Amino acid sequence: MLARYILQRSLRMVPILLLVSIVAFALLHLAPGGPIGVMTGNPKTSGEDLERIERNLGLDKPLPVQYLLWFREVFIRLDFGRSYVTGEPVSRMILQRLPATLELMGSSFLIALILAVAIGVISALRQGGLADDAFSFLSAAGLSVPVFWLGLMAIGLFSLKLGILPSGGRESIGGTSSLGDHIRHLALPVSVLSLTYLASWSRYVRAGMLDAVRGDFIRTARAKGLGERIVILKHALRNAMPPVVTIVFMQIPTLFTGAVITETVFSWPGMGRLFYEGLQRHDYSRVLGIVVIASILIICFNLIGDIVCMMIDPRYVPWGSRRGAGARYGYGGLF
Repeated sequence: MLARYILQRSLRMVPILLLVSIVAFALLHLAPGGPIGVMTGNPKTSGEDLERIERNLGLDKPLPVQYLLWFREVFIRLDFGRSYVTGEPVSRMILQRLPATLELMGSSFLIALILAVAIGVISALRQGGLADDAFSFLSAAGLSVPVFWLGLMAIGLFSLKLGILPSGGRESIGGTSSLGDHIRHLALPVSVLSLTYLASWSRYVRAGMLDAVRGDFIRTARAKGLGERIVILKHALRNAMPPVVTIVFMQIPTLFTGAVITETVFSWPGMGRLFYEGLQRHDYSRVLGIVVIASILIICFNLIGDIVCMMIDPRYVPWGSRRGAGARYGYGGLF
């Protein structure tokens, strides 16, 4: 059944990915300026030069033809092309930035998830108490405060005023690279990014725990004389996690590209900053490559999230799977 479900979901990915690629390609190429927009304002660039550049880049062809040629290279030959600005292969540019992004996003994900589960459980068990009110206030503030403002305030306090943490980069320039220096550079961007996801994830955990602890199975477990820790961790938390897991796995890909602001503010050399630089310089091949990778990640992690939910709770059946009475118990399955 699982293999059949994975096959069905994999087949559904094809039209979704196709639609995303068409929309992204059309929006980028129909935007004012185009890939050679940065050259049109240069008085030394003649009309003949612009025509030659367009011809070399294949931009003189009709837009549908450009899309078909790009689609063939990306999805059939697995070639993202070359940067319009630097001439480097886009795949190489992404691979060079990927380790920094994995480091930043992996650290932020683990910290946010661990703290979100702990805060959500405490808030649910202390509903209406001082801890619940404090965590609710902090979560609302975390959801309301813009990421760029939080990052700038963190730089102003910990770097400029206190001078205990660097303001940006991955390591000190001209100094000896060490683990301690690396952690110091990682501290601020990880803190800012993890707070962004912690604020929302803790609310999902709290809501799931409140619904679980009111269930009949919790009263039955307590009536059997089970310890409170076993009741909360083994029964309540396990039943509260499937919807949270779905949300978390859907947001994992946004950690790769959604941190554009964080990486830009802290000058972190990752994929988010690469995406921002590509938009600034009209480097559409670079931008489209990152968009395609992000789309694939979103679809794949959504599928992985459903599989993990089925492993956590056997009653979980994603939407679209209609076998058994458990089909009414689904939480996710957006694709």
